[in-house]
Amino acid sequence: MTRSKQPVTAPTDVSVGDFLAAVPDERRRADAERLCGILREVTGEPPVMWGPSIVGFGRYRYRYESGHTGEAPLVGFSPRKQHLVVYLTGGFEERFAAVLTRLGPYRAGKGCLYLKRLGDVDESVLRDLLDRTARAHKEADRAATGEA
Repeated sequence: MTRSKQPVTAPTDVSVGDFLAAVPDERRRADAERLCGILREVTGEPPVMWGPSIVGFGRYRYRYESGHTGEAPLVGFSPRKQHLVVYLTGGFEERFAAVLTRLGPYRAGKGCLYLKRLGDVDESVLRDLLDRTARAHKEADRAATGEA
């Protein structure tokens, strides 16, 4: 019998408030709560737990050239031990290079922005990055569903 592979990161019914309240480090918890508010304002979407550790906002469908399809949050974050990890669009370093020069200290990985402290970065620049990511993912959703 063949089983279809379930996505690892999918929306759950876990309480975002409970998840954030359980972040052990007080400073990281405060940053996560503040970032949650920022993301809600930028996207106009409520926070939803995606898997055990990602707080996501909205959702979009994507389709790779290989034909693989899936669903993910428009934007999201995870309050990890060392960093706040903000999930942006793939290739954001190249796409948004000019904006990133004004952000403040960060590290980047494949679609991930790593922040030590929310207060160390320019909030208006962060909001711009979040908005650009949400718009890019909405565009990907339209492409994946054949809407023009």
